[in-house]
Amino acid sequence: MLLGIDEAGRGCLAGALFVVGVACPDNLASNFCKQGLKESKQLSRAKRFSWAQKIQEHPGIQSVVVSKSAQEIDAKGLSLCMQEAIKKIILSLSEILNVCIDGNTLFKLHFHHLKHFQAVVKGDDKIPQIAMASILAKAHKDREMLELDKLYPAYGFAKNCGYGTRVHAVALAKHGYTPIHRRSFKLKACK
Repeated sequence: MLLGIDEAGRGCLAGALFVVGVACPDNLASNFCKQGLKESKQLSRAKRFSWAQKIQEHPGIQSVVVSKSAQEIDAKGLSLCMQEAIKKIILSLSEILNVCIDGNTLFKLHFHHLKHFQAVVKGDDKIPQIAMASILAKAHKDREMLELDKLYPAYGFAKNCGYGTRVHAVALAKHGYTPIHRRSFKLKACK
């Protein structure tokens, strides 16, 4: 059994960071791939929501979702929030001894009980469990931003999901920051 970890919202100017762990046996993951599972960026929002439901409802799949608010990211920093989320996921599924994280860093974390702990660049393309985590993370982020779009329609959250698009930057310049914006992120980062 392998635990794959991925996130959505790390580079956003607004909303939460969602870090997700998905664990299942390799044969089940392979079966999902045969059905068309892909990493979240290759799927439409509707297909992500459909896959997320299948993943969460399957009895052979375990998942843990951790969210970190904009305020928590501003107070602690993104790296510490990532560390805390990854630690919570791994300790919540402590019986799983093989863990792969999407990306190029393990965030200086060490777990003595694990047999295998690895960062995999483009892991969401290579490891089905990371692809599943990617889908769940992005589906949670999408749902959050669709709700926030209703509260703050001037920012275009339904389309930009909180990322630093030109439309979002213009809205920030015109309307200012909302309570769900990350004040520690610089506006120039979105140009």
